[in-house]
Amino acid sequence: MDILYLLIPLSVLLVLLILGGLWWAVYHGQFESVEQEGERILRDG
Repeated sequence: MDILYLLIPLSVLLVLLILGGLWWAVYHGQFESVEQEGERILRDG
């Protein structure tokens, strides 16, 4: 039971880090042209 006092805050911290990374990726334009990049890979091959 004592381990929950450690695991719950670590889980919340992990979720916040993941959400922060996703927000950073969206904010910096990582998902701007997903279809265009897929087509570029096919054209270059």
